[in-house]
Amino acid sequence: MTSICPLFAVLAPAIGALLIASTGERRANLREFWSVAAGVLQAAFVIAIIPDVLAGRTPECVLFRILPGIELAFRADGFGVLFGLGASLLWIATSFYSIGYMRSLREHAQTRYFACFALALSATMGVAFSANLFTLFLFYEALTLATFPLVGHKETAEAVAGARKYIVYLLGAAKLFLVTALILTYNVAGTLEFRKGGIFPSSALASEPTLLYVVFALFLFGFAKSAVMPLHSWLPAAMVAPTPVSALLHAVAVVKTGVFSTLRVFLFVFGPVAMRSLGADKLALVVAAVTILGGSLLALGQNNLKARLAFSTVSQLSYIVLGAALLTPSGILGAVAHITNHAVSKITLFLCAGSIYVSTHKTEVSQMSGLARRMPWTMAAFATASVSLVGIPLACGFVSKWYLAVGSLERGNVWLLGVLLISSLLNAAYLGPIVFRAYFEEEPAGSRSDAVVEVPWMIVPLGLTALATLILGVYPNPVLALAGKVLP
Repeated sequence: MTSICPLFAVLAPAIGALLIASTGERRANLREFWSVAAGVLQAAFVIAIIPDVLAGRTPECVLFRILPGIELAFRADGFGVLFGLGASLLWIATSFYSIGYMRSLREHAQTRYFACFALALSATMGVAFSANLFTLFLFYEALTLATFPLVGHKETAEAVAGARKYIVYLLGAAKLFLVTALILTYNVAGTLEFRKGGIFPSSALASEPTLLYVVFALFLFGFAKSAVMPLHSWLPAAMVAPTPVSALLHAVAVVKTGVFSTLRVFLFVFGPVAMRSLGADKLALVVAAVTILGGSLLALGQNNLKARLAFSTVSQLSYIVLGAALLTPSGILGAVAHITNHAVSKITLFLCAGSIYVSTHKTEVSQMSGLARRMPWTMAAFATASVSLVGIPLACGFVSKWYLAVGSLERGNVWLLGVLLISSLLNAAYLGPIVFRAYFEEEPAGSRSDAVVEVPWMIVPLGLTALATLILGVYPNPVLALAGKVLP
């Protein structure tokens, strides 16, 4: 069915960015109003699509055709709506949080910050509602360009180096891998449109299996935003950005577009039959398992709080890759659900890290002793999100990990169950000590500063996202209903 809602969901934050830029630094209240209003309007357009998708309809909008099978077009299916809804709602929370963060620290270039923030979400919606690989590629790269100024926002030598690494990895992977993969895909399939079950004809699977295996590998590593090893080091380097940007990178937009795009290729370009025929699923499972364990081990060795959370993200993203590569109903369901569940859990952790920094200027895990007494709301939210990320029942992280475990058994890969169990123990090992220090250790007398005040503009958003981890854990049906629309 034809609908303009997917297009308007993409345009709303882009228009918001123009209004933010035109308002400027002198009218901060109006500028920040535009930021929040654009997010609310975008969320409204996404929510308006949900009834049609649940009823089995697919709202779409074709802007123009370049070649047969190559169009600039938007389409809203269950997968895209789930991703788009999560991103838009979390963006609203992050916008409020950003106001408190940027004002409290009196950051420079706030207009540029809020404008690029809005452009990043516009690009994210473009990825979410892309009807084909061509449209997805355009918005995927637009997101890289929109977030580049955010990573280098502080304009220090460290920030410039981190931003340079960010752009080299992400644009470099796009030029070397993705463009090649798109050209080869079009030559073999004659289209770049997303279709359930894949687009490659059976004749191509029989006649050109090696070529298609190479194309699969190009996509797997070309979507570098998914941070699979060895293309993961850009993500910790990007932690020089302000904390709300880190939240954007890890939960709302950047890395999630990476795994979202990877799943699109797995399920809508290759499809389960082609992946099994080529043995591509085995490659993806091995890469995901290595990244899950490697990211967790690297997180254990970090004393800087944001760096520890960054390596945690490297690990957690590959849960999603692993679930999709299982090619079982439960595995795919767990993968899609974990996009949302990890988003609400990880954004809470990063927002807490920012709250701690603004109120105490502490950045290291070793400095967390006794912090729960001085920042009770922040640390309660941090503990809640940690429980979710570990995968303890009643929190949303448990739901997706449960489906991933069931999917591993459905496939008959018991060793993957071991990977999931070990990684959960490692999750507890790098998050547990932070909570323990905050609640059960005394703050060193010599390190005590003046009275600590938790900033309301920051506490309310992180409290709501922490609450969401529990709500989605107790009542996961809405997420699972939309995730179920992805199943072949």
